[in-house]
Amino acid sequence: MSEFFKAELKDRFLEYAADRDDYFEVQLLYDEFLRPNYSLEYVHGLVTEIIDYDADLLDVMSGNGAKIFMLASTPSTADFMEEGGFTDLYIREEEKWDTFFEHLSNNRRLTNKEKAVMTDSKKASYKKERRLLFLLIFAVAFSFLFALSSILKNSFFEDDYITKEEFEKRLKDLEENQSRGENLTLSEEKLDSADTAFKKDSVPMVE
Repeated sequence: MSEFFKAELKDRFLEYAADRDDYFEVQLLYDEFLRPNYSLEYVHGLVTEIIDYDADLLDVMSGNGAKIFMLASTPSTADFMEEGGFTDLYIREEEKWDTFFEHLSNNRRLTNKEKAVMTDSKKASYKKERRLLFLLIFAVAFSFLFALSSILKNSFFEDDYITKEEFEKRLKDLEENQSRGENLTLSEEKLDSADTAFKKDSVPMVE
């Protein structure tokens, strides 16, 4: 049995005594808390440890050949329990040893306040990471939808594009047509000039 469990049992013994206004047998503690896993002698041992710590915590009567036979609470019983009892004593003793070993190892333990601050910081960090993760997922989803819409648009609403070779061919044809037009204009101008000259030569000279 651990020392912490023993401290809890001693406190239960004292609480039981404080709730009663009369004497009761040690056997009742055994029947109430430890039967059948432990022996009556073990109960006597725990009561002896209580009295050895402070004889004023219990009023003891002997009888039936036993040194400790009947028990009753005292005014000190309730006061001791209000201060935390044996459980609190055990915890404080353990904390002292922890502090001692921490000083030896130069490894300071965090206080409850520091642990709370670290816990809050971890929670805030977790919330921030989760928010960033949602933004990243949204950005990836948006990019995917944009790419998908572009693919669908190109597939079903394909514009009329021409190749470079076709564009150069059309441009060449346009230039040739323009060149032909200019040549035709020059030919017409020559014809007009020749016709005018012919007309002038055909007019009889008047003397």
